[in-house]
Amino acid sequence: MMPEPATDTLLPTRQSLLGRLHDLQDQTAWREFFDSYWRLIYKVARSTGLGDSEAQDVVQNTFIYLSRRMPNFRYDPARGAFKSWLRVVTRSRISVFRRRQKADEKFRRETRSGDNEEQSAEIEEIPDPAGDALDEVWQREWEENLLARALRHVRARVSAQHLLIFRLSTLNNLPLNQVAKKLHLGLPQVYLVRHRVARLFKGEVQRLRRETG
Repeated sequence: MMPEPATDTLLPTRQSLLGRLHDLQDQTAWREFFDSYWRLIYKVARSTGLGDSEAQDVVQNTFIYLSRRMPNFRYDPARGAFKSWLRVVTRSRISVFRRRQKADEKFRRETRSGDNEEQSAEIEEIPDPAGDALDEVWQREWEENLLARALRHVRARVSAQHLLIFRLSTLNNLPLNQVAKKLHLGLPQVYLVRHRVARLFKGEVQRLRRETG
């Protein structure tokens, strides 16, 4: 699996970060970009039937492709959302990877037993991940990735105990009185902390949605 990223701080706006990616030597910007999106690309690749190592190859290929494009790339939000742009890039890298897989498998089969029409037909039946099904997966995984990033940003702004209260009461749906009992805290304190952290979390989610479309 890919390495776990360092704790996120509040990221700059997506547009300013993309601008910094023009400089391939800006390691901080590229690390922020990688930490923000590698899980998303990996999970989408896995959803198409690729194994762990294959999905990691797609992640690597995607970021290599982006590193080659970014020096001359100018992102224009008026022409489309960042989410849609990254979806197209990811989908194309998965498709390229799958086509290469098919070509390699066909070559190995032909080398072993000659050009067999039935075997070739089997290869062509491998699903193309570039259709509507992949778009649905992308939308679901994008949302999960966005929520996870929002939570990491909130984690950098609150104490470990306050984050735990929020996780237990909101993400795990544990009743507030049980959270208070579990953590040996007063119910009013738990309520106020949950309300404050939930407000921060909602604000982060809204900010990320505005920036990425």
